[in-house]
Amino acid sequence: MSTIDDKAQSDSADAALEATATASSEIGEKEEENGAGGFIILFFIIGFFASLIIGWVIFPKLLYSKKIQPVTFNHALHLEHVADDCESCHFFREDGSYAGVPKNEQCIECHEDLQGVDPNEAFYVTEYLEKDREVPWLVYSRQPDCVFFSHAAHVKAAKMECEECHGPRKELTSLKPYYENRITGYSRDIWGKNISGIKRNTWDRMKMDDCAECHKREGFKVTSVQTGKDACFVCHK
Repeated sequence: MSTIDDKAQSDSADAALEATATASSEIGEKEEENGAGGFIILFFIIGFFASLIIGWVIFPKLLYSKKIQPVTFNHALHLEHVADDCESCHFFREDGSYAGVPKNEQCIECHEDLQGVDPNEAFYVTEYLEKDREVPWLVYSRQPDCVFFSHAAHVKAAKMECEECHGPRKELTSLKPYYENRITGYSRDIWGKNISGIKRNTWDRMKMDDCAECHKREGFKVTSVQTGKDACFVCHK
């Protein structure tokens, strides 16, 4: 009987050791799994914030190239000497179309001879007027060729102020830098500086969503004169 009891006790001890070893192994495996899971979560968090930094900070800086206007223009100075405010230079033609950025034929009325000692004026007169060359202005609001925009409908009919789309320009003593999209060739003023889409001012960008938002807010239902249709065909050819 003592031999049987000793064997039973030995088997029991072996079973207990085996169970302990199995439990320890399972605990070790769980710890390894928990460690791997924590690493995956940490990797995801790091990747998420890295993506935000690349997409919202680094990519926009790489996407746009900074350019300077060929001639330094002082809006504030010119507005002191004109009678019709912005429309003295940015006017509507007799047929109702918008003249846009002034050509030499408008500027030469005042700048055929130097008006002062400003080196910027001297540069413009000698390099462009005297050589009969138009200034290759970089237009912040240039839209794709497939887009038709009527200034008359907004300024004359809707009585909108220029600042609503173009921002405060009257007090500027120089033109701001022009940021050109390396892919599309258009100004950053069209897409907007804030890549997240958050807009603080009405002039922060010039996308179709902003046009639709304004038309909806004002209750405008616009129909194209040419096509008789509304929606996209009003602005897109």
